[in-house]
Amino acid sequence: MRRGNSGRRRGSWRGVPLCGAVAVCVAGAAGAAEFGNWGQAMNAERLLRSSSQVNTAANDGCPILDPATNDLYMASNRPGGRGGLDIWIANWNGRGWDTPVNAGSRVNTAADEFCPDPVPGSRLFFVRRLSATNTDIYVTKRVAGGSYSAPERLPSGPSAINSPAEEWSPSYFHAVGRDFLYFSSTREGRQRIYYSVNFGPAQLAPGGVNSSAADARPNVRQDGLEIVWDSTRFGTLGATDIWTASRSSVDAPWGTAEHLESGINSPAGESRASISGNGRRLMFGTTRPGEGSSDIWTATR
Repeated sequence: MRRGNSGRRRGSWRGVPLCGAVAVCVAGAAGAAEFGNWGQAMNAERLLRSSSQVNTAANDGCPILDPATNDLYMASNRPGGRGGLDIWIANWNGRGWDTPVNAGSRVNTAADEFCPDPVPGSRLFFVRRLSATNTDIYVTKRVAGGSYSAPERLPSGPSAINSPAEEWSPSYFHAVGRDFLYFSSTREGRQRIYYSVNFGPAQLAPGGVNSSAADARPNVRQDGLEIVWDSTRFGTLGATDIWTASRSSVDAPWGTAEHLESGINSPAGESRASISGNGRRLMFGTTRPGEGSSDIWTATR
């Protein structure tokens, strides 16, 4: 039986405070500057010093960069894991990413763990599968020696962040004195995009991010003014495609959805896009022909 967390005392994840990493929080204000268009997308292994093991013959996806270190967090069912999808981490070496390393037994289990979201304060949000129809969002903290604390499940209940349905792709940012968590959920029957303020009730995200199709796996730029997600809405090239929208403030509805070009989308499926901490690199997963059933690609602007 599921139990809600409404009675839990203020645990370590509350207010993930995150402006302890001053440089990252200040970057949020700077992030409002104008950006150019995304350049041509390419396999992440094509970066000059990327390991040939960033992508494998397995399913490699859910890519996202640590906003402080540029390390690549990803989900993969490659050999060497603990069962199903695991979270792996590839260090940034200045010109590419090293060979991914398993995040360890505190994060990964025999179940599926995916959709990692590293945030300031050494926190890591991620998704864990509890059953065939139920996935929830957890948070842990990186501690000395590179291991992690015991993960805590975020609040659960019919109107909370976690529901009896599936929650995917947590995306945290701190702005105007508040903690925001975006995610998608099937609580209304199909994947739709929601958000929570200060880890309170889940609210359906207003504006162009939700449609009559499936809208899933959101990621919000650190200043809260730009979002990317994947959708099956009209205008896709094949399966799921990546879309983007912007807004003037964190309290404004999202603007009109725009389909990403420059080889980012293809007739295959693209999913779980994410924007780097400085707003200038896009990571995403794709099922286009490559090394495995899904590979990690990137683009810059």
